[in-house]
This record gives sequence, C-alpha cells and structure tokens, in this order.
Amino acid sequence: MKRDEHGITVAVYPGSFDPVTNGHLDIIHRAAKVFDKLIVAVLNNTSKNPLFTLEERMELIRKVTKDLPNVEVDGFRDLLVNYMKERNVHLVVRGLRAVSDFEYELQMASTNHKLNSDIETFFMTSKPKFSYLSSSIVKEVARFHGPVEDLVPVEVEEALKEKYPKA
Repeated sequence: MKRDEHGITVAVYPGSFDPVTNGHLDIIHRAAKVFDKLIVAVLNNTSKNPLFTLEERMELIRKVTKDLPNVEVDGFRDLLVNYMKERNVHLVVRGLRAVSDFEYELQMASTNHKLNSDIETFFMTSKPKFSYLSSSIVKEVARFHGPVEDLVPVEVEEALKEKYPKA
C-alpha cells in the first residue's frame, strides 16, 4: 500500500453524508482499522439541496467518530481527484451496499483513475444489516416522524428531530 511522506497509509472516505448513517459509521470504523489515517471527506455538492449544511454534517461526523483517534473529518467542494492531490492522498474507500452500487462505484473509480493514475479505490461491502440503508431513506422516515434510532447514531437522530419538528 502506498504510504505518505511520514510512512503511514492514508485513505479518503468521500461522500455527502446527509446525514451520516449507521452504515456509513460501520464503514468508517472498519476502514479506520485498515488504514493508519482515514479522512472522512464531506462533499458540498452544489447540484444538490442537502438537509444539513456542510458544517453541520462535518460536526455530526466528528461527534460520532470522537472515539476514533485516526479519523479526521474534512470538507471539499471540488472534484475528488483535486482534493486528493491537494491532500497528497492516493487511496479512496467506497462502501458497497448491493450489486446495484457496484456499477456506479466502478464507473467513479475508473474515472478517478483516468484523471489521476495514482489513485486506487478500495471497496468495502456493507454488513447485510445495513445493505438497504441510505441517507435518503433516513430523511424520508424522519420527515414523517418514523423511528430512526436503528438507522443513525443518537446524535444524528436528535439533529433530525430538530430539522423535522412535530407540528
């Protein structure tokens, strides 16, 4: 594995994380065991209208990963390859929930590799209990005041209740 100038392996786990789910958190915990340092890079996608601001998403991730000393949370607004060049990182972690994710993720990995041949992508499969889980599903359940305690960490559940207060 490629090491940085300090001799450690650093990987980036990019995503919108709007909001971070237990599935994301599982990938973060598992990747943090594999790499010396894991940067959770929160994308500010200008083509989407997120529920949480970039700063709110970053703060929620910091709260739920405070027990992981080798995890750093950062934000970016550019192409992933540009962010990785800026940070001098060459390893990407991506989670796969189902076969349907693979086609999209393979396309993204191939594009990233085409744009920067030093970038390698590591795919981690979700645990089966998280294979259905997405941020979109969480927001839909929360919007209608359904139970989300098994879907997200408690800090995220509280933040969702603030975004979707009962009438």
